[in-house]
Amino acid sequence: MALRPEDQVVGGLARRWALITVAVIGVAIAVAPLAFGMFTKAPQGATMIAAFKPYMTAARIDGYQAELREINAGVRQTDTSVAAALGAGAGGQAAFDKAYPDFASFDRQWPAIDSTMTTLMDEVHGNLGNYQAMAALPSFDLFPWFFVIPGVLVAGVAIVALVRPPRRGRRWPRWTLVVLGVALIAAPAALQLFSRGPDGGQMMSAFKNIETTNNVQKIQGYFGTMAVGQGAIRLDIVPALEHSGLTPGQVITEYPALSKLDANWIHILNDMTPMIGVMSDSVGEYQAVASLPPFALFPWFFVIPGVLVAGLALVAWRPRATRTVQVGADAGADHEPINVHPSLSVSVRQVAS
Repeated sequence: MALRPEDQVVGGLARRWALITVAVIGVAIAVAPLAFGMFTKAPQGATMIAAFKPYMTAARIDGYQAELREINAGVRQTDTSVAAALGAGAGGQAAFDKAYPDFASFDRQWPAIDSTMTTLMDEVHGNLGNYQAMAALPSFDLFPWFFVIPGVLVAGVAIVALVRPPRRGRRWPRWTLVVLGVALIAAPAALQLFSRGPDGGQMMSAFKNIETTNNVQKIQGYFGTMAVGQGAIRLDIVPALEHSGLTPGQVITEYPALSKLDANWIHILNDMTPMIGVMSDSVGEYQAVASLPPFALFPWFFVIPGVLVAGLALVAWRPRATRTVQVGADAGADHEPINVHPSLSVSVRQVAS
């Protein structure tokens, strides 16, 4: 017997609703960047990553850590052996602090400065791999278009199929949507989002308490304090050692950590200051990127819609089941059933009659 009209209606409605659902999914993908503010926030992320690039290398970070150890060694030597030498017979440490108040003030603040700066560099060093994973992703400038372009294509194909259904037997919308769905599913793997996304998320979490206006301003203030302490070493303490009877060579020999800090201070200042400047300039960019959805979720923003699009396309155009008809002289005759496709049902009826 022929495919019943009501079956044809049900099949058509199912396909129509599947296409409507696919169109809605496509529109949702396309407008997601607007909902997340990606057209403004993603370029800020690209700016931040580019700004940090010169400083996010193992050699550069190792250098910063070595410089902090150099400063610490010079300060420790000054407030111990140098203080003992210059304060001898005149009241010891208390006399030294009174004679050199600028260094004494810096010396009291140095433990907190050292702790903060060391923790900062340790955090940066520990997240070097995470930064490199983020930097290896396609430019953040492109990320909004990774949603817009496939979303428009998916919605466009579905809408065209709704407005102008293809002729019988032509199922180009089905396979086009399947291909687009598979492409969405494969995109995170191709871009390595499943590994790089979580790595980027870890870096953003680690920098949460670093990339703040208050923290950066505090670190910038530390450099002013360190400059005052180093100035006291250069202008007051080293001359005092020479006035005590030591030659410049003897000062270098007897107080190597102090002398090394004095000699390298300008280099240290010029090395660290640009990085702190980048941190300050990138606070706004960091906060913009941090307000995006967690990086670990981004792969699923492609995979889940891709599965739905491909699945609905396959279901909407699934082949209709063949139907069993009886061919015989009368309805009660005992004949073998013949399985025929619904499109052949009219011919079978004619033959049977």
